[in-house]
Amino acid sequence: MRSGVLQIPSMKGRCSQAEWEARVDLAACYRLVDLYGMSDMMANHISSHVPGEPGAFLINPYGMMYEEVTASSLIKVDLEGRILSKPDFGALDYGINKAGYVIHSAIHRARADVGCIIHTHSWASMAVSALDCGLLPLTQTAMRFLKIGYHEYQGVVLDTAEQASLIEDLGRGEALILRNHGAVVVGRTVGEAFNWTHRLELACRSQLAAMACNSPLRSVPAPVLEETWNNYQPGTRRPYGLMEWPALLRKLDRTDPGFRD
Repeated sequence: MRSGVLQIPSMKGRCSQAEWEARVDLAACYRLVDLYGMSDMMANHISSHVPGEPGAFLINPYGMMYEEVTASSLIKVDLEGRILSKPDFGALDYGINKAGYVIHSAIHRARADVGCIIHTHSWASMAVSALDCGLLPLTQTAMRFLKIGYHEYQGVVLDTAEQASLIEDLGRGEALILRNHGAVVVGRTVGEAFNWTHRLELACRSQLAAMACNSPLRSVPAPVLEETWNNYQPGTRRPYGLMEWPALLRKLDRTDPGFRD
C-alpha cells in the first residue's frame, strides 16, 4: 500500500470489456486534463457513454482529485441520476456531483452522437467566459471555434430546468462557453473531446496573452475565417483524436500508468 493512494478494488471483473476500455480511456482523460493544467482540484467533471448500454454513462466520484482518478474509481449512472455501479470506497462512500449530473445527463440524452463530455473551469476559459467579446478568431487555432456557442450564467447548475437552454445553446456544436463560468466540450470519442478541449484552452490563452499586450489586434477577413473553420469540420478532415490519443496513452504509460488500475 502506497501512502496517499486510495486502495480501490478493481472493477475489471464487474463490467464488460467494452465498458472497461471506456473506463481506461476516461481515467486517462482525467489525468491528461490535470497534466495540461485544466483541472480545478476535485471540481468539474468528464463523462463517457458506456458502449452497448444506451443511457448509461461514467463519471468521476465527487471527492477525488483528477490526478488520482482510475478506471475502477469511476461511477456508472443512468440519465435519471441513479447509480448503476460503483466500487467500494469504504468509509469515504463517494457519490457524484449534482451539477455534473445535470450537465452531463442533459447532453448525453439529447446528443446520441456524443461519446464524451468535458467541463472545465480553467483560468483561461473562465477569463474568456467573462469577456463580453467572448472568444475571438485571432489565431488559426481559435478559428476552429468560429461558431462556438454561448450559454448565459444562471447560477450553479443544480436545477434540471436549465437543461433545455443548455442543450439549445450547444446545438450540434462541439464547444460551448458558459458565460461567467467556464466551458463544455463534447466529442464522439474521449480522444476527440480531449483534442477539442486542449485546442480551446490554447485559443483562450493566446487571446488573453494578445489582449494583455495593449496593442491593436490583427483581424482576418471573414471569407478566410469561414474557409479555415470549414477545414476543421468533420466532413472535411479525419476525426480528431485518432492520431493523438494512442500517443497520449503512451505518454501516460511512461509517466503516470496508475490510471489503468
